[in-house]
Formats: sequence, structure tokens, C-alpha cells
Amino acid sequence: MSSQDSRKRIAVTGGAGFIGSNLLLHLVPRYPGYLFVNIDCLTYAGNMGNLTTIETAENYRFEKVDICEFEALRACFDKYEIDSLIHLAAESHVDRSITGPAAFISSNIGGTFNLLELARERTANGRPFRFHHVSTDEVFGSLGKTGYFTEQSAYRPNSPYSASKASADHLVRAYHKTYGLEVVTTNCSNNYGPYQFPEKLIPLMIRNAISGKPLPVYGDGKQIRDWLYVQDHCKALDLVFHEGKAGETYNIGGHNEIENIEIVTSLCRILDEILGGEPRKKLITFVKDRPGHDRRYAIDPTYIKEQLGWEPKHTFDEGLRKTVQWYLDNEAWMESCTSGEYQKYYETMYANR
Repeated sequence: MSSQDSRKRIAVTGGAGFIGSNLLLHLVPRYPGYLFVNIDCLTYAGNMGNLTTIETAENYRFEKVDICEFEALRACFDKYEIDSLIHLAAESHVDRSITGPAAFISSNIGGTFNLLELARERTANGRPFRFHHVSTDEVFGSLGKTGYFTEQSAYRPNSPYSASKASADHLVRAYHKTYGLEVVTTNCSNNYGPYQFPEKLIPLMIRNAISGKPLPVYGDGKQIRDWLYVQDHCKALDLVFHEGKAGETYNIGGHNEIENIEIVTSLCRILDEILGGEPRKKLITFVKDRPGHDRRYAIDPTYIKEQLGWEPKHTFDEGLRKTVQWYLDNEAWMESCTSGEYQKYYETMYANR
């Protein structure tokens, strides 16, 4: 980087993943005066095809780096003189954390520690550094039939995934309190929308329903989640990164509490309307529930609305229909994601349930 280049230089870790790619597609054209560096090691869920519309943008760069490799990460930060970070890189699928937790501990805790250390180095050298840590509502555990997660909710993670994210959250807080690092943390509800890897509920059900395959629903299907359209989430992340108060946490929710079974039946109905054919609801198959499956999540996003003026713009039905249409229009993308290793994963998860 030239010493004459005074642009803000922002690293986005996990920028080839679902939320990361949607965020970069939002940020790169919006802030031409910034330089965005996408740092991703391109695991199974990373897809550079998500970013074709910005890959030649003057203010965008990509670096294939694993956040668990400290020296490679440091070299990347030095190369671009990174002064800000939006940290999205994580192993994120609960089912995979149950069958193979080691990768979650390494990436979500160890990788976050590496990034915090690099940020601390820069702060110690007199350079300001903004660290935005993106987390999940799953760190709060499971709710009963009433109540909501707030920024003051106690942490009660129930899976290796959520425990690893909770650990990362605590590290970020500690670096703010101990070293004065300028951090903000966001905890979001379940995201859905374009480019989501088809191991997650909504794209999995869309793919199977299109193909006439069984729609595997865990347990009785009455687990409740709060759903957030990914583009609404990206606008919230943009806002918190720029205007959030250092040391604060902001919960980002969609005001959409819905049972899993209701989501699956809604997807069947939408696909029936668009594609016709036999009713896809008959494909629903109830399978053995996963261990430690939280019953209900629900986020209260009042604080971010009061402090920063953010609230979701998409109703769930609107967002779901846009999501279904995107996957129908991008079947080649879906097929490229579901070949090879994905088939082995699918068999492991659902063949014997």
C-alpha cells in the first residue's frame, strides 16, 4: 500500500460466505472511498461466485488467508495497512459442531483471538483500530414460551457452536475492557436470503422440494426462531460499524418468530404456486431431533432502533418469496454447492434419522 493512500482500509473476514458476501455486495459500491479486503480461507461454505459483480471493483481485494494462521494474517494486515475489521469468519452450522467440534473451537475462538491480537498490536503502536465482531443469538441459549433476548441477557450456550461464539464474544469484551480496543458486537437472529449454503434450513428445503426429495424436519418441527432477511442485516451491520458506540452490543432481530414446520409448509406453498405439480407438503418427513436442540429464540431489537434508528424493512413473507425466487433463478449456483462433499454430509446428517 502506498503511504499516500489515505483511504479507510477495512478487512472483512469470511467475506465469501453467506452474510459476508451479501455485506460486501452492499458495502463496496456504497463506499467507493474505502478499500475493502475480503479475507477468507474458502472452506466448503465460501464461494467466490457470490462476488462476481464486485471482483474487479477498484476498492475491493481478495486474500485467501485462514484466520487461524497468525503470521499469514499479520502479513495480510501489514500489506494493506488494515485499520478496521468486520469479523464474520466462523464455522457456523450447529449440526456440524455436534459431529466435529474441533474446527469450531479452532476457528471461532482461536481465529478471533488472532484478530484481536493484531488489532491490539496496531492500537499499541498508536494507530486507531475499529473491531466489529459479528455474533449470534444462540449464545443466549433457549427461551421458554415467552420473553426475548436483550443486550443484558445471560449467556447460556447449548451447542459446541454457540459455546465457541460465546467464548469469542467474551474475548472481544475483554480486549475492550483490558486494552481499550475500540470494539462493537452484534448478535443477530437467523438469517436467510441469497447465497446461503444449502445445509441451512431454508435453502435445504427449497432444493429438496424442487427435486421431489424428502423434506427432513427435526423432531416435531415446533422449534421457534426469529428470522432476519440478510439484506436487512447487512444494513444494520453497516450502521453499527459506522455509528455504534465502542464497547456496546447491539441485538439485531427481524420481528419474525416462526415455527420451523410453518416455514417448511410456507416454502411448499410458494413453490406450488410458482412451479405447479403435486403438493410438496407431502414430502415433509419428521426425523430424529438433534442433541441439545434449543426450543425457541427471539430477539428484542429495541436498543438498536432507539440508538441507531435501524429496523428491518422486509416482512417474512416478502423476504421468503424473494429468497425462493433467487434460488429458482440460480439453480446452477445451487448445484455447484451441492456436489461432492455436500452429498457425503447430507447422507451423514439425514440417512439414518
